[in-house]
Amino acid sequence: MFALLDCNNFYVSCERLFNPRLEGRPVVVLSNNDGCVVSRSNEAKALGIRMAEPWFRLRALARQHGVVALSSNYTLYADISARVMSTLGRLSAGQEIYSIDECFLDLSGMSAQERISHAQELRQTIARHVGIPVCVGIASSKTLAKLANHFAKKGLAGQDGVCDLDAMTSHQRHELFAHCPVGDIWGIGRQLAKQLQAMGLAHVEDLRRADPGAIRNTFSVTLQRTALELNGIACIDLARDIAPRQQIISSRSFGEPVDTLADLREAILYHTTRAAEKLRADGSVAHAIGVHVRSNPFQPKEPQYDRTQLVPLAQPTSDTMRLARAAMHGLQQIYRPGIRYKKAGILLTGLQSANHIETDLFDQTTSRNRQRMQTIDAINRKMGRDTIVLAGSGIERRWNMRREHVSPDYTTCWNNLPCAH
Repeated sequence: MFALLDCNNFYVSCERLFNPRLEGRPVVVLSNNDGCVVSRSNEAKALGIRMAEPWFRLRALARQHGVVALSSNYTLYADISARVMSTLGRLSAGQEIYSIDECFLDLSGMSAQERISHAQELRQTIARHVGIPVCVGIASSKTLAKLANHFAKKGLAGQDGVCDLDAMTSHQRHELFAHCPVGDIWGIGRQLAKQLQAMGLAHVEDLRRADPGAIRNTFSVTLQRTALELNGIACIDLARDIAPRQQIISSRSFGEPVDTLADLREAILYHTTRAAEKLRADGSVAHAIGVHVRSNPFQPKEPQYDRTQLVPLAQPTSDTMRLARAAMHGLQQIYRPGIRYKKAGILLTGLQSANHIETDLFDQTTSRNRQRMQTIDAINRKMGRDTIVLAGSGIERRWNMRREHVSPDYTTCWNNLPCAH
């Protein structure tokens, strides 16, 4: 028996947590460079604002209805997410963190009454300890649990923020499934939904009643598995162990186009530093680093350029300085003057555990470098990110992404702690 717990309008809820004046107002959170809507309050949804809608198209509507637009504050959201997930982990027998605002929980062995009571307790505990509103969907498969969470958010469950499909009668489930579009099912995208609708499979109940063998022959084994899960046959187990990452990417679009090698160097060094920190946190090393630069594809009148250079490393490493030297070599190979660059980033690949690499018994440099990186990481964790950085990654960083309406890092920076007056 699975539960899917999802934080409601997560980015907006995080912002409201430290700014109560946002309660009851239409609020949207924007993507990198304040481009598109990535989170909406219920009030914003009521105005017809859609996900991924470009902000520049909404300015008139925003002025008319007093919509508050905020830049994404990923540092804040990640910290609040960690608090939610750690709280849930302590209160559950098994947990799979699915995304920044969702996780699956194991509720096996509980009766229907116990499941609903436990789900309500989880909601109340998260609200009391963290301050984030959540909904819970419960069912005998992960696909149905995701669907149950959808019904809970829509208020179709009959319980306050909780929907347990297995506690319902077959008639009640049929009524929900018969009116729920097939595109609301976990893993079914827009194009696949159109194909299913063209075949007469427009709603959840249609796909649930379809022949799984025919679904597999016509589409894929993945969709067949979805159809089986809609019938309560669990095909996807709880992933209790997090698989090690195969690669690490650090990449961002620039707030303004960059046309100098100096600015590109700063950006690449910055992303190398961020990726190396993640690499060491995972206890891994990389065998190669890739450097990527790209112009703006939405400016067709300008010269277009998109290149990636992979640089193998002589020895697997997580040392920021060694990775930085390799990144600078790769950038030098692909840099072209006269291009207005819109995006740059790096890729660390060929990852493996740092405990499994062969080292030279007489190589003292590697050991000293490892200790140096551990010391720098410890200082940055204690005193704040970028307390110690590579000088080449810049100070002003004119290329940084545009975040005109970003909130303070309330929970991770001493200088941004909220004050009571």
